[in-house]
Amino acid sequence: MKSPVYNVKAVPIEQIQANSYNPNRVAPPEMKLLYESIKEDGYTMPIVCYKLPDGKYEIVDGYHRYTVMLTHKDIYEREGGKLPVVVIDKDISNRMASTIRHNRARGSHSIELMMNIVGELKKSGMSDQWIMKEIGMDADELLRYKQLSGIAELFVDRDYTECKEI
Repeated sequence: MKSPVYNVKAVPIEQIQANSYNPNRVAPPEMKLLYESIKEDGYTMPIVCYKLPDGKYEIVDGYHRYTVMLTHKDIYEREGGKLPVVVIDKDISNRMASTIRHNRARGSHSIELMMNIVGELKKSGMSDQWIMKEIGMDADELLRYKQLSGIAELFVDRDYTECKEI
């Protein structure tokens, strides 16, 4: 078997449709981050589709990347209204299993690795605002990573007031 990724094709978004069985939902902050990622880096992963008998492509994996183009005119125009697509040829139950595998294979972030990343970014001079925007964190999450690390340098850009005795 030759992996589908070796046959990426540019498909007009109008020929692509969502499937009805994807259980994955993405929260608004992560969708915003996905948009920023596509805006800054372009599409780095193709949409996985199945070609239907009517010639349309049904999404197996990549619904949220597809949605970014549908909802952001700047991305649509830059990409010429086309998405990178790879095609798998499987029956519906196997397509559903593929969707779940793709979703679950993404895993989750390691807290320790995220602490290290935040620490390195702070040490290299990145502001909290830059980290929050580029990594897709809110202020509370960033503060938690900084607190967990226990590294004093991560707090050097904070203003503190003296405690007054009561």
